[in-house]
Amino acid sequence: MRTPRTRPPRRLHAWTATLHWKAAVFITVMCCLLATVLGTLVHVLVDRQTQDRARRTALAELDRSKSAYVAGNPLDRNVAENPPGLPAPLRDMTVRHHERGTQLATYQGRPVMWAATPVAGGKVLALRLDYGEQAASLRGLDRAIIGSSTAAIVLTLATGLISVSRITRRLHHTARVARRISTGDLDARVNDPRALRTDRAQDEAAAVATALDAMAASLQARLHSEQRFTADVSHELRTPLAGLHSAAELLSPGRPTDMVRDRVQALRGLTEDLLEISRLDAQVESADLDIHQLGPLAERAVRATGTTTEVRVVGDDHVETDRRRLERVLGNLVANAHKHGRPPVVVTVDAPTITVRDHGDGYPAYLLDQGPQRFRSQSGGSDAGKRTGHGLGLTIAAGQAHVLGAALRFSNAHDGGAVAALQLPLSPEQLDS
Repeated sequence: MRTPRTRPPRRLHAWTATLHWKAAVFITVMCCLLATVLGTLVHVLVDRQTQDRARRTALAELDRSKSAYVAGNPLDRNVAENPPGLPAPLRDMTVRHHERGTQLATYQGRPVMWAATPVAGGKVLALRLDYGEQAASLRGLDRAIIGSSTAAIVLTLATGLISVSRITRRLHHTARVARRISTGDLDARVNDPRALRTDRAQDEAAAVATALDAMAASLQARLHSEQRFTADVSHELRTPLAGLHSAAELLSPGRPTDMVRDRVQALRGLTEDLLEISRLDAQVESADLDIHQLGPLAERAVRATGTTTEVRVVGDDHVETDRRRLERVLGNLVANAHKHGRPPVVVTVDAPTITVRDHGDGYPAYLLDQGPQRFRSQSGGSDAGKRTGHGLGLTIAAGQAHVLGAALRFSNAHDGGAVAALQLPLSPEQLDS
């Protein structure tokens, strides 16, 4: 037995979700509904009034014709006894109930108003009045209603969309500023003119702009405060650490002395890392760009780490970069791979991309989703619960890559291991080619 295939639901285009589209649909539907109701009401009222006038006119002429008929005077050509075109319902009503009546009908392709009254001998005296002029006037009224309704809908739609577009432009500007803030530009502000006028009532767009500007200002103040605190603490720690390092050098050789020197060296490295991060956060760093051969530069950076790391040059080329900062990025990536991963650690150069891969448990999920975070261990897998680092190495690598204008992406290999891919910007010669 075959299972019937169900069609996937049809999705609307993305532009149908915009405020412009929704406003246009709403205005059009409401205008059409209002125009239909009002047009129908006007049509019914005018049609009823026109028919009432025609009925009164027909009955008045019929009374005069009946008086002439009783007196034996000649009748008008539109008055006759039992005319063949008289509608059957009107004839039956007149004969059975002996009452006069009227009915709007069609005679020889034209609208006419019939009026009938009973006379002696069971006969019916009927009057026929042409209703074509009234029908034409009613059709003209309908055309005028349709034309004016269409013009009113177009005018209302244009006015409504212009009003909505002013709001959407302000909302789009607010969204662009929010995206700039999310990328680190904390100086970005909406500065909505309506929000700056405290003496005037603010609309929703101005309220959102005011809230976003206040949030950005508060976030910027807090970040600057944290940056100053980190820089001040790191700077103040340098002097006592230098003294502590000198004192450690005076200790007698032995295991305790080696332990003290090792901890002092680790503390000095942590202090230097904090100072570097504070400079990166303050965005005062700038790259000293020059043209370098990427393969030898990567090999030199790996040798400086003092680790056993394989370097594979798949494709080499010249790149425009800052040698010192690039070596800093590669050194941190290689050191992180040896510290938190497992060998072999392989650095692959395929200009303008450098890939660093280990064969450990891979990066933790939070790092893949949010990027490196300071003072959070980079361990994943079975070591996820252990504090084996401060999380500053990859944070500095990401910051220095940003200064270089490079893209640093983290992922896990499908067969195990962490992969960090650094893609450098192309040199001017490569862009020209």
